Amino acid sequence: MNAEVAEVQVSLDGGAGRIVLNRPRALNSLTHGMITTVHTTLTEWATDDRVRTVVLTGAGERGLCAGADLRALHDDARAGGAGTRAFFRDEYRLNALIAHYPKPYVAVMDGITMGGGIGLSAHGGLRIVTERSTVAMPETRIGLVPDVGGSRLLALAPGELGTHLGLTSASMGPGDALLCGFADHFVPSTRIAALLDALAESPDPAAAAVASHAEPAPGSALAEQRGWIDACYAADTVEEIVERLLNSGVAEAKEAAELVLGNSPTAVTVTLAALRRARTLPSLEAVLDQEYRVSCAALSGPDLVEGIRAQVIDKDRTPRWSPASLAEVGEAEVARFLAPRVGDELGLA
Repeated sequence: MNAEVAEVQVSLDGGAGRIVLNRPRALNSLTHGMITTVHTTLTEWATDDRVRTVVLTGAGERGLCAGADLRALHDDARAGGAGTRAFFRDEYRLNALIAHYPKPYVAVMDGITMGGGIGLSAHGGLRIVTERSTVAMPETRIGLVPDVGGSRLLALAPGELGTHLGLTSASMGPGDALLCGFADHFVPSTRIAALLDALAESPDPAAAAVASHAEPAPGSALAEQRGWIDACYAADTVEEIVERLLNSGVAEAKEAAELVLGNSPTAVTVTLAALRRARTLPSLEAVLDQEYRVSCAALSGPDLVEGIRAQVIDKDRTPRWSPASLAEVGEAEVARFLAPRVGDELGLA
């Protein structure tokens, strides 16, 4: 078998089924067609005895996947968002499939791995980071809320680390990703090729091959900042969190407050509510159902289109959020994001 689709390369390499996201010039950002191809491939391989292990990598040297194709999302959202809602439905169903895949699923999170790239990797059974890994859920920067099951990962991170990451859109290095539950093993980038060969050729279980190539991870910057992060982000509202950050006397906390205040006020307020609720939900599927409601609600508001315009289209980095302040985001708006969608639920749980 060696079927190749323009944006996804699919092949059998010994006992390994290889999936390569293949849009390197766009940092392998995801189109709807890519989601469909990966889902179809995984469904076929689940019962294919030739495939012992599935391996996900990204083409090029810059990263596994930077997330969804934001230009396409921007244009579709301006036209009503029907295509993006369909994209979300299929993407979140794929995230759930990966989480329960019946065979070893190895995701190589080398380089930039963000947003939708997290959804394709961080729910897998064997998640690898390298010294080049930059891992993030940066949705609040563009007026969206962490999705692709990322709100569950953030909610389950130690202490309030996930709240910090979700509200600021800050990135994790490899040590941080391991600490926060987004990865399992650190493998130096110079050993990835040998690991892929071992996964293809060795009859040993995939976990043993990965472990034999892994090394101790670099330290975690977030681990050293747990004190002020846990104290400040335990507050009940984003406004109180910002106040605690600004009054903590810690330089990094002040920088975090500035990041939160620069992101969409609506998105960070809904993110805090969604993360707190995700802690109480019983499964990934239940969280994905919640994320679908929230993401669809974002499509009908002004900040998503404006955030993508500012960060990706015009690149002026000066979004004009509406409303413009945290104080203006009311409880009714948060409730609108979290409310069930009559006749349009994801229904995974």
